[in-house]
Amino acid sequence: MRKTFSLILTLLLALPMCAHARTDSLTVKSNFKAGEVIMPLSLIGAGTLGFIEPVKNSRYEVRDYLDEWRGDHRVVVDDYLQYVPLASVYGLSLLGADARHNYVDRTLELATSYLTLGIMVNAIKYTVREPRPDGSANNSFPSGHTATTFMGAELVRIEYGDDSPWYSVGAYTIAAAVGVLRVYNNHHWFTDVFAGAGIGILSARIGYWLLPYTRKAMYRLTGCDAFVCPSVSHEGATLGVVMRF
Repeated sequence: MRKTFSLILTLLLALPMCAHARTDSLTVKSNFKAGEVIMPLSLIGAGTLGFIEPVKNSRYEVRDYLDEWRGDHRVVVDDYLQYVPLASVYGLSLLGADARHNYVDRTLELATSYLTLGIMVNAIKYTVREPRPDGSANNSFPSGHTATTFMGAELVRIEYGDDSPWYSVGAYTIAAAVGVLRVYNNHHWFTDVFAGAGIGILSARIGYWLLPYTRKAMYRLTGCDAFVCPSVSHEGATLGVVMRF
């Protein structure tokens, strides 16, 4: 599976993926819409219900049922599947889909989203210290795998939703599958998955909301246009960045 993932990544990089940062318009206009926080915050709120006694008891019931039904069977595909929506943020446009932003903007958007996600997930994990259902660690809440894949799915929706709703459907189906597998594999309570999904979606939207500011900050920092072009040779994969001052 790891070799397959590496091969897919190499093939994606081998395709022509060149983009110029748009620096012709540096007017900052916020993308923020208050209504867009409702769904992710609702999911995070649903996840926190796992600390309330009636819901906590239902978590144990779900775990015990799955233990009896599943036995010792486990799958590991969720460890790799979580990154498919993230790869699609770049890969779909390489396959002909029409993205909302160019590669440089998408990279800024993704980097901001991932940084936000990492801060939120780890801060909560190591503050709450919720035991995992299998007892392997005390960092169950929220689900990092689920947060990562839902962040990718939301970025796919933002970038390609106007081109075709099926891109969003596909990305969110994969994200939902990862969440289900985290519970199935006894790595997370189902409430961890709800919270992870909310954090992932919120992180992606923060990356999108802040894009006008991160784009302007990059230009002011470098004072140049950026040109990004990955390539692959027999010696390996490389990522070239050319800046025009």
